[in-house]
Amino acid sequence: MSADVIDGKAFAGRVREKVAAHVAQMKADHNITPGLAVVLVGEDPASQVYVRSKGKQTVEAGMNSYEHKLDADTSEEVLLAMIDKLNADPAVHGILVQLPLPSHLDEDLVINRIAPEKDVDGFHISNVGLLGTGQKSMVPCTPLGCLLMLRDYHGSLSGMNAVVIGRSNIVGKPMAQLLLNDSCTVTIAHSRTKNLADVVRGADIVVAAVGRPEMVPGDWIKKGASVIDVGINRIEGEGGKTKLVGDVDYESCASVAGAITPVPGGVGPMTIACLLANTVTACCRINGLPESEDFSS
Repeated sequence: MSADVIDGKAFAGRVREKVAAHVAQMKADHNITPGLAVVLVGEDPASQVYVRSKGKQTVEAGMNSYEHKLDADTSEEVLLAMIDKLNADPAVHGILVQLPLPSHLDEDLVINRIAPEKDVDGFHISNVGLLGTGQKSMVPCTPLGCLLMLRDYHGSLSGMNAVVIGRSNIVGKPMAQLLLNDSCTVTIAHSRTKNLADVVRGADIVVAAVGRPEMVPGDWIKKGASVIDVGINRIEGEGGKTKLVGDVDYESCASVAGAITPVPGGVGPMTIACLLANTVTACCRINGLPESEDFSS
């Protein structure tokens, strides 16, 4: 058996097309252009690449992109003042502070300074609470991308057994909540889970988000299960070259699973596509305009 490959890159392209169409309609009907502000503190190379990609795709979708780059030694006071300014700027509908931040800055304090309605990462405590109680909220981009791909592949997820490996606030916990909201039976597994392999073997859906290279082997996967690999790990490949791998062992899992996301080209592209979609959603809510029911349909 060979798994169906869930092509996140192609799916993300379709999401971006729908975002661009919605933006064009907003401009034509209301003379409003969604704006996304990204704040980068420091010189982290991976973050710099990510921010450039976000800015490029924001502009390609017809939106305004505002990039603010601050030195690594920027004080908390200066960063919070910038966020306050962006909160008050009517041209900015989405604010994202790129993580991780330098160690002298309090990430929780910074995230919760962003106005909840402009929190397109979905990390503000108000949005976390709204998501957890099944209310309208800004949803974290990576879990949202995973959910859209699963819905696209399966249709209804109702009644399916899902195991999320990882309990981070950024992916694991919101992913579990989204699956629960879609009527899955959800187990959150982690480093302290007893008999982890047996827990995973019972899942119709496995979402791996632990940050450990190729941690999940094929013999943990139930035949026909759907595997969503959130991990992006750099390891040394042949000839000493660096290669990207996920949190699952792709070859062995693909031989058993019914569907699987590759790394790269799976979840990653969906994260930025959902960020763009969240920015449009935030703009609609702030201006009292109709929202798109589903950018992935």
